[in-house]
Amino acid sequence: MRNAMRQFGLSIAALVLLIDQFVKWLVTHPLKLEQMGSIELLPFFSLTWVENYGVSMGFLRADSEVSRWALVALTAAISIGVTVWMWRERNRSDVTALGLVLGGALGNIIDRMRLGHVVDFADLHIGGWRPFLVFNVADAAITIGVLILLLRALLLRDKQAPAEKI
Repeated sequence: MRNAMRQFGLSIAALVLLIDQFVKWLVTHPLKLEQMGSIELLPFFSLTWVENYGVSMGFLRADSEVSRWALVALTAAISIGVTVWMWRERNRSDVTALGLVLGGALGNIIDRMRLGHVVDFADLHIGGWRPFLVFNVADAAITIGVLILLLRALLLRDKQAPAEKI
């Protein structure tokens, strides 16, 4: 059973990684989004080229080669931690969430290693108001995975016996 869960989690991670890298290839090469800058697809969704040199919301911006590789090392260490957690996890929902996080992290690590930055392109907006930063498939997978873990931890935690009074 445990091996099946591990394979399931790794399959989710591999699928996210493949989809992420394929979509990034599409926007980079056939669509040439870097040269176009932006392509409006819907009144609330555009493809917008962004080279992300940091992590979420511009934190830990890698402005040099040393900081770039330090960021790669940090995210790789986090990915190893997620993998170990997934390896030990028995709950299918948590394994799914961890697979999403792992696949997304690996997709962004590959970008940072190959290009020196992460390719972001998904731009949700309402007119000129942009409630979200421009993101990619990997970012969405990481966010969904973390939300699943948080919701499960907050709303579905096992009921423990009340503590004894001393």
